[in-house]
Amino acid sequence: MRKTVVFDLGGVLIDHDPRYLYRKLLPTEDAVADFLTTVCDHAWNELQDAGRSLADATAERIALFPEKRDLIEAYYARWDEMLNGAIDGTVDIFRDLRAAGKPVYGLSNFSAETYVWAGRHYEFLDWFEGIVVSGQDGLIKPDPDIYRLLLARYGLQAEDLVFVDDREANIRAAHDLGIHGIQFTSPEKLRMELAALGILQAG
Repeated sequence: MRKTVVFDLGGVLIDHDPRYLYRKLLPTEDAVADFLTTVCDHAWNELQDAGRSLADATAERIALFPEKRDLIEAYYARWDEMLNGAIDGTVDIFRDLRAAGKPVYGLSNFSAETYVWAGRHYEFLDWFEGIVVSGQDGLIKPDPDIYRLLLARYGLQAEDLVFVDDREANIRAAHDLGIHGIQFTSPEKLRMELAALGILQAG
């Protein structure tokens, strides 16, 4: 029986979306979408999740888009405004797992620098038995090596794990290593799926 849960952070436990910030800075939804797909896009942000410094990342974008300097600098200077708080229903599940004596670990694509900020503001980040943060180790999901690092660092067995992540590619990578994956869509659905696995009581 699967007995250990591994949580992703952004989109599962923390409501993070760059649009929350850029809707304040740009006049239309189309302008927000254009900026986040052509200037500070997902592929650029992933390099910070893989270990690149925020200063280097910001300088690189400004060199390419000098006319967007203020908007680019805001990406990390006002990073906290991309957060809409904890996803309370998932935090409740986390709390219930701990109360039931279930071990819980973390595996997240997260800049090492922004993770420090998050750690000061979300107490549940201290609840994990252990966590692998991509920016601290220079590996990023869905690279299978980051999953192997989690297993090796904490002496875990793939067949014991249930991995919860909001991205399908990350779930597929976990599955390829023998880890049961649940693609997160809502706390309510997650609770039902964990109950079906016998890890948590429904309701």
